Amino acid sequence: MFLSIYTIFARRMHKKKTFATILAVLLTVCLLLSACRKQADGKQWNAVYYWRTSLTLSAKELQFLNRYHIQKMYCRYFDVVMDEQTTSPRPNATITFNGQLPAGVEIIPTVYITEDCMHEYHEGLARKLVERILQMNKTNAIEGVGELQMDCDYTSRSRRCYYAFLEEVRSIAAEHGLRLSATIRLHQLQMAPPPVDYGVLMLYNTGDPRKFEKRNPILDLRDVFPYASHLPSYRLQLAAAYPVYRWVRHIQGVQVEHTVAADEILQVKSLVEQQRPELRHSIITYHLDEENIDRYKDNTYEAIYHH
Repeated sequence: MFLSIYTIFARRMHKKKTFATILAVLLTVCLLLSACRKQADGKQWNAVYYWRTSLTLSAKELQFLNRYHIQKMYCRYFDVVMDEQTTSPRPNATITFNGQLPAGVEIIPTVYITEDCMHEYHEGLARKLVERILQMNKTNAIEGVGELQMDCDYTSRSRRCYYAFLEEVRSIAAEHGLRLSATIRLHQLQMAPPPVDYGVLMLYNTGDPRKFEKRNPILDLRDVFPYASHLPSYRLQLAAAYPVYRWVRHIQGVQVEHTVAADEILQVKSLVEQQRPELRHSIITYHLDEENIDRYKDNTYEAIYHH
C-alpha cells in the first residue's frame, strides 16, 4: 500500500516537473521570439516620399528604388483642406495612378491635413478619410497596404483635436489591419507624442522662409540643433526624413533658389543619430523625382541611406 501511494505520488511529481519544464521552455521560446522581433525592428529599411498628383514612375526612378533598396513609398493620396463655403474639411488634389506600381515596394497612403482643419472636432471625418483611402486602394488594385500616415503641422491650438482625430483614425484603421504613423516636425518634439504607432521626424522645412538671406529654410543645422536635445526623451518610435529637393521662389521680382548642400544633410543626420541612434535604421528622402535624383551624387545617397 505504502509503495503504491509513493509510486502514484512520484508519478504526479514527475508530471509536475515535466509541466514546469515545458512551461520554462515555452517562456524561453517566447523571450527569444520577442528578442528576434526587436532585432527585426532594428534592421535597416529605406523609403521615399512620393508627393506628386500622378503616380507614374520613369525608368530612372525605378532604377533609384532598386539601387538604394527602397522598401516603402509614402505616397500622398490627397490633401484635406477647409472648404470656405461649408466651413468643413474636404479632400483636395487627389492623386491619380497612371503607371505600374513598383514591385516589392510597399505603398503607404499618406494624407496631408491643413492645420486649420483641426481647430475643432469634425464628426465622421476620421471614418470618411479611412474609407476613402480603402476605396482608392480597391479601385486602383493597390495591394499589400499595411499602414496609413497622417501629415499635419499641428500646433498647441490644434493639438488636442488632432490627437483625438488620430485616435479615431487609428481605431478605424486597426479594424482593417492597418497601422498608423504621423509626421513629427521639430517644434512638435516639445509636445507629448501623438497616439500613433510611430512618427517620421521631418528634417526639412526647418527654417523661416522670410529669413532666407541668413539661413536655408529647407534645412540648416543651426535650426535643428536647439531641438535635438528633445530626441532622447521623446517617447515614440521614430524614423527620419531628409530633403533632396530644391525650392524656387520669386521675391520682389527676383528668382531665389534654395538647395541644401550634401554636407548639411549629412551633418544633420549625424547630429540626430547621436541623440537618437534608432534613426539610422529607418531613412526616408523627400521626395522621389528625376530632378532630385540628379541633384546629388551617388555617394551622397549612399551616405544618407547606408551609413
